[in-house]
Amino acid sequence: MFGLRLPEIIFIAFVILLLFGGKKIPEMMKGLGKGVKSFKDGLGGVEDEATAEAEEKKTDEKK
Repeated sequence: MFGLRLPEIIFIAFVILLLFGGKKIPEMMKGLGKGVKSFKDGLGGVEDEATAEAEEKKTDEKK
């Protein structure tokens, strides 16, 4: 995982815990999760539009 070994991951987690505290971390992760879900939903909308356009081109070519 990015060339990080266990000691480096533990150190990074410890620094994050010191900087943000135990109460802030769950709130940050919840916000991050919502952001990722929103991003995935947005990508799904773009894929749907692309599929619809491709189908529309196929029907236009057949006419």
